[in-house]
Amino acid sequence: MSDRSATLVPSRAVEWPTVRLAAVCYLGAFLALWVLPTWAAILVLGPIIALHASLTHEVVHGHPFANQTLNVALVFPAFTLVVPYARFRSTHLAHHRDEHLTDPYDDPESNYFDPAIWGGLAAPMRALLRFNNRLLGRLLIGPLVGQFMWMASDLRACRAGERDVIRGWVAHIPAVAMVVALIWAAPLPFWAYATGAYIGHSILRIRTFLEHRAHDLCRARTVIVEDHGPLALLFLNNNLHVVHHMHPNVAWYDLPALYATNRGHYLRRNDGYVFTSYGDVFRRYFWHAKDPVPHPLWRKDD
Repeated sequence: MSDRSATLVPSRAVEWPTVRLAAVCYLGAFLALWVLPTWAAILVLGPIIALHASLTHEVVHGHPFANQTLNVALVFPAFTLVVPYARFRSTHLAHHRDEHLTDPYDDPESNYFDPAIWGGLAAPMRALLRFNNRLLGRLLIGPLVGQFMWMASDLRACRAGERDVIRGWVAHIPAVAMVVALIWAAPLPFWAYATGAYIGHSILRIRTFLEHRAHDLCRARTVIVEDHGPLALLFLNNNLHVVHHMHPNVAWYDLPALYATNRGHYLRRNDGYVFTSYGDVFRRYFWHAKDPVPHPLWRKDD
């Protein structure tokens, strides 16, 4: 798989399906904040915030406009509350260096630990991380565990004076302030919005739970989930993950056709790392871990 993520050029001058979906996303947020009863607003906000995160992922890869400033403006409000756009962009593009996929140090989105670090953890922390390695755990505590680890890493970077990291968090202030101001002005209580946001983060953990695996071949580390349901829409077809990694500038709505016409090629490419649906994923891994927390193939000299 080649790294083409640095070239941020949309496939069309204006990708209207993405723009329309962004309009639906913002309409849903408006209804949740100002119109729906609290219980319904929470249920709507979860998918809406997950969808907004997926749209942000599209923006990172240069969609839906040719002008990247317009793209960033499209997803400027920090609906997730705790994920700065600039930090997500930086870490996600680093994640697209496929030769480093699952590396505990060089892949910012890896869920694996260096076995040496794992061996030094206290027993309660190991138990927590083992629970987080089941799909049930990823849904319940995954957002907290992932956010804590990410922010701890960024805090160390800020203390070390890494200016890009500092700037990324400073730029997050107006984006989250806008959302807090909207919540303040709306009849929806903040706790209800925060609950919806947590549900949104949990939904996203379904996608990231197994999208990469430890494998000697970097091309075989990325999953295909052949799902066509609501989750595939919320993830903007990023469940066809190996297709996205091979063609990161292809718009989300073109990925299914691209996969369908070359299915055999992609499955050979990723050594058959495929699931028929997210229902299949839930059946296999809701109660059970897919793989260990310490990287099973990690070697000290890697």
